[in-house]
Amino acid sequence: ASILVNATGPNKGDILSYTTGKAIFVIVVLNAGIAAWTEHKAGDALEALSKMTQASIYVVRDGKEDKVEVPAIVRGDIVVLGTGDVVPADMRLFEADDLKVSEMALTGEPDDVGKNARLAQAKKEGQEEKLLPENMVFSGCSVTNGKGRGIVVDTGMDTKIGDIARLISAKEDNKPKKKCGCLPDTSANQTPLQQNLEKLGRVIGLNAIGICVVIFIIGVVMNRTDPSNPGSPAWLYMILIAVTLAVAAIPEGIPLCVTISLSIGCSDMVHQHVLVRKLAAVETLGSASVICSDKTGTLTEGKMTMVNLWSANVAYDVDGKGFDPTVGGFKRTGTNTDGAQDLGVKSSLLAALLCSNTTLSKVKDPETGEEKWEPKGNSSEAPIVVAARKVGFKETVADEYKRVLEIPFSSSRKMMLTIADVSGRTQLCEGGMPLPAGSTLLSIVKGAPNFILDYCTEQLCEDGSTKPLSAEDKQDVLSVVDRYSERALRVLAIACKAMPTLPFDANDTDLSTDQKFQACRSNLKLLGLVASIDPDRDGVPDSVLAARGAGIRVVMITGDYLKTAAAIARNVNIIGKDDNEAQVAVDCTRLRPNEEYLNHQEMDALTRDTVVFARAKPEDKLEIVKSLQRQGFVTAMTGDGVNDAPALNQADIGVAMGIQGTEVAKGASDMILTDDNFTSIVAAVEKGRAIYAGIQKFVAFIMSVHIAEVIQIAFCIIVGMPVMRTPLQILFLILVTDLPPSIALGMEPGEATILKDKPRPKTEPVVLHFMWVSMVLNGLILSSIIIVVYILALMLECDGAFLQQDIESLANYNNHIMAARTVAFISLVWSENVRSYTSRSFDKPVWRNVLGNKDMQKAIVLAQLALYAAVLIPTFSDMILGLDGTIIGWKGWVMALAGPVACLVLCEVCKFITAWQMRRYQRQLARQQPAPMKDCKSGDAIEQKTSFIQNENRNCQD
Repeated sequence: ASILVNATGPNKGDILSYTTGKAIFVIVVLNAGIAAWTEHKAGDALEALSKMTQASIYVVRDGKEDKVEVPAIVRGDIVVLGTGDVVPADMRLFEADDLKVSEMALTGEPDDVGKNARLAQAKKEGQEEKLLPENMVFSGCSVTNGKGRGIVVDTGMDTKIGDIARLISAKEDNKPKKKCGCLPDTSANQTPLQQNLEKLGRVIGLNAIGICVVIFIIGVVMNRTDPSNPGSPAWLYMILIAVTLAVAAIPEGIPLCVTISLSIGCSDMVHQHVLVRKLAAVETLGSASVICSDKTGTLTEGKMTMVNLWSANVAYDVDGKGFDPTVGGFKRTGTNTDGAQDLGVKSSLLAALLCSNTTLSKVKDPETGEEKWEPKGNSSEAPIVVAARKVGFKETVADEYKRVLEIPFSSSRKMMLTIADVSGRTQLCEGGMPLPAGSTLLSIVKGAPNFILDYCTEQLCEDGSTKPLSAEDKQDVLSVVDRYSERALRVLAIACKAMPTLPFDANDTDLSTDQKFQACRSNLKLLGLVASIDPDRDGVPDSVLAARGAGIRVVMITGDYLKTAAAIARNVNIIGKDDNEAQVAVDCTRLRPNEEYLNHQEMDALTRDTVVFARAKPEDKLEIVKSLQRQGFVTAMTGDGVNDAPALNQADIGVAMGIQGTEVAKGASDMILTDDNFTSIVAAVEKGRAIYAGIQKFVAFIMSVHIAEVIQIAFCIIVGMPVMRTPLQILFLILVTDLPPSIALGMEPGEATILKDKPRPKTEPVVLHFMWVSMVLNGLILSSIIIVVYILALMLECDGAFLQQDIESLANYNNHIMAARTVAFISLVWSENVRSYTSRSFDKPVWRNVLGNKDMQKAIVLAQLALYAAVLIPTFSDMILGLDGTIIGWKGWVMALAGPVACLVLCEVCKFITAWQMRRYQRQLARQQPAPMKDCKSGDAIEQKTSFIQNENRNCQD
């Protein structure tokens, strides 16, 4: 339209007359380009599934073992598995020799799972259901111990991992698509901010069209013509005015400011160990009302750690977390007495170490180059190896005791047995228990406490002597096991027997393993108990409390048993002191009582206040997230395994772990915690809220500018004054002098109390009611002040005239109009710079921490430089922008100064109204928060299996 008007004017041959139209086109294309470039969708979740398997594996074909590529494996193939292999497909085992598999990627649990080739047994009453069958191994899982053979039953998308991939892709397929020609589809995974900005854009666009039409009609009816071309028809000039109004009404800077604000926020969050994969995800986490978290590796270390040891009737506390043996030590429980060199401690740990196959060494991270301690072998033995190093045993200590026999753990024996050569020794180790004279061999067992106690007839005393183990003594030991079990600790018993020779003929090839085991297990001496747990991460309990204080519910979703999950949840404050565990912690079988999920109403009632979901399958996590979303909660989901990927993809924002997280989980997420620390989430929530608050501030600031521009131009047309500024001046004002302060507002530090505010509702608009009031009031104040300044400037420059028809009678009137426009332009920029400071808070006075935003000072300097360039640089100011600061004189500069002074006073007065409305809004928001559910009826209470963990520890697998 601008180009059309200029093409019909007297200067149609002048290339500079088309500057306005060209500038508008360039700016629109620039904004669209930035939006298209920054909105990218990561589609690598499914592709990452192919990286979960190794390149080749041994397969039996035609009676021979051949190494074949994994993609070439088909159903019916017989696959040979060994320690270190990655299972290439879902397989039914028919041979399993001490085979253990890490299923953490599928179930989220860190413990290696023993596998066997037996037929599946019917589940006994009261027995916990296994997440995965014991006679099957699944694609993507790694073999940690033993060997086995199995027949392939499923490959590719038919495997368990394929099921998870299907869950991920199902959400993508069900999303509504919105496309417009060749433009990219950015509707998928829209966050609340994107949806609200889209709604705001529609409202502004419709209003802008309406205003343009109304002013066009008024201008044509009142015959408003172009002062630079009085002979042109009014309708043609009003087209240009309509374009000017459209430029003034539509806030072109909002998308650019939002993108820059989110991009800078992403950069800042990297320093807080949060890597954002999708820009708009920053503000979504700030609006989260529920954080669903996996337990292992997220809330906990994901590293089994010994925390207690009991030996010779003395209890010990073990300090330190993780696998670093240089951190922590042993102290007698209830005292600060160092117990690392106590006879019972050293004897129990060395015996346990001699009955283990796990090693501990430093390895270098190939990506960071950082060295870290890492165990190799069975995860349940790792705490023993680390604890042994803490008391001073060397890495090679086990090599000093030749292993004569090893009988691996089995589900029937419930223990592992080894025989070590101790010939020539009078004591087990320096400072350890004495060995009977003539002893050459030491039989050691490690496993389930109640099974081992059945074979014990004596126990170690604190001074190294031995005393009989009575029935009462055994009950006392079991009571210790029970106390540890109540804290969700995994307990193993250690016992031994010194022997002069083997109790069987080593050359007898007819002896079975069980016969050898029976000969070595009798008359054992109990050395001690070791209790381990996957400890909570440092800072997690405080972070959970901070999240609850921010109105965010933290929900644990785990594959662990209910009592273990509940104990961990209490440790990290997910379950509060006053919470009823029967109501807030449930087994996921309640979600699917008959292998079918509850209907939406029943599901939502169950998930509304539950904070612990135990024994969860990948499908359960997905249904829980969907249920919470149906209730209006903005849901964040954290996780690291393949089993978390569907829920990460479904959640409003998925947060993956950067260190232990699988590529599948990272690909399905919106952001990644580079330190795998739950505490970083709270920092991200605070930053997200601060960024969103900054976005609200600059949206309100920019909108008030545009409201003022529309009022000023409409006033000029209706009254009959020369239009205050051209479209190019408006664009320069908004994108050059107003944009830097707007960006600085988007980088405004969050209020100190921002985490005490309630999460904003998912449907809450970007611009709230009190913000609209503030914008309109600020726009009216700014418009009134600048209109007064403009009228006074016209009267000063045009001999008292301010109406266009009177000014056109003056000689060289275009220069007079340029001078008046320059005064108004300068006054407006100064006023906007002052308002940049007043807009830093909707209710706080401008002088409070006035220099707290360093970026604002830089933005104001930049805006001022742009202003003086616009009004003082020859050719650029007068020929292109139509401004000239050299012709207004000192009176014009003084007159312009009146604008910012008046703006400062009146805008601060308006904050009293806004502050009152904000307080009222916060009270309404607090009333709208979901109320806790009433206590469940007794018939609905969850059946608590209080003795399960105790029995499980007594019968635990090694």
